Amino acid sequence: MKPLLILFGVFGLALLFTRIFRGHYEFPLSGRIAMSGMLVFTAMGHFLFSEGMTMMLPPFISYKTEVVYLTGITEVVAAIGLLIPNFRRTTAWLLILFFILILPSNIYAAVNHVNYQKGSLDGPGLIYLWFRIPLQILFVVWTYISSIRNYEI
Repeated sequence: MKPLLILFGVFGLALLFTRIFRGHYEFPLSGRIAMSGMLVFTAMGHFLFSEGMTMMLPPFISYKTEVVYLTGITEVVAAIGLLIPNFRRTTAWLLILFFILILPSNIYAAVNHVNYQKGSLDGPGLIYLWFRIPLQILFVVWTYISSIRNYEI
C-alpha cells in the first residue's frame, strides 16, 4: 500500500510542479518522476528489511541476501534510468521485465505469510495477492505509458 501512496503522491506533486514551473502539465514526465520516487522508496526496504526480504525468496534461490541487495540496487538504477532521456525506453522495458520476474516472489511470500518488515511468518497471506497482483499490473502499465508509449498531451 505504501508504494502506491508514494506513486500517486509523487505524481500529484510532479504534476503541480510541472504546471507551476513549465506552464503546463507534463503527464509522462510526472509519471516517470513518480515511478522513480516509488522505486527509490521500495529499494530502501531491500536494505532496511533485508532479512525479511530474504524470506520472500523460494528455497531454490541461492545467495538470498545478495539477491535482495542486487534487486534493491536494480531499483535505484532503474529510478535513475527512467529520468535520463537516452536510457528511458531501455530502462522501462527492463523494469517491466523486472516487475514480471519479481511477481513469483511476491506470490511465494503471500502463500507463506511472510511479513518482510518483521522478518516473520505472520503476514497477511493469500488475501494480499488480491492487492499485489493488480498493483504489479499497475506498475507495468504505468511504466509503459509514462516511458515507452509515444503520444502528445
